[in-house]
Amino acid sequence: MARRRDWEYTDDEGETPAKPAVPCWLCARPMGEKVEWHHPIPKSRGGRDKVQIHPICHQALHANYTNSELGRIGDDVETLRSGEAVAKFLSWVEGKDPDFHAPTAKKGKR
Repeated sequence: MARRRDWEYTDDEGETPAKPAVPCWLCARPMGEKVEWHHPIPKSRGGRDKVQIHPICHQALHANYTNSELGRIGDDVETLRSGEAVAKFLSWVEGKDPDFHAPTAKKGKR
C-alpha cells in the first residue's frame, strides 16, 4: 500500500488541505504560480539538491554569479543575499507580487 503524505489526507468535509507553502529560497517571499528549481551547487559542479525559487530571482542569481562562484558559495544563501547587486535586487523585489516578472540586467550591463 502506498504511503500518503499529510497534505493528501482529506478533512471531515472531504476537502484536501493545500500543501504547506514553501517560500522562495532567495527572497523568502511566498511562491506564486510559476516556480523554477535552482541547484544551489550547480549540476556542473556536482550539485544534486534543488530549491524552489521565483523565475525573476533565479534570473537575478545567474545574472550576478557564475557557476564557479555558485559552486564555491554552495547553499549559503546569506552570502548570496549579501552581494551588492543581489541585495539591491532583493530590496527592490521585496513588495512585489509573487508572480511578478521583469527583465533582469546582466552582470556589468547596468
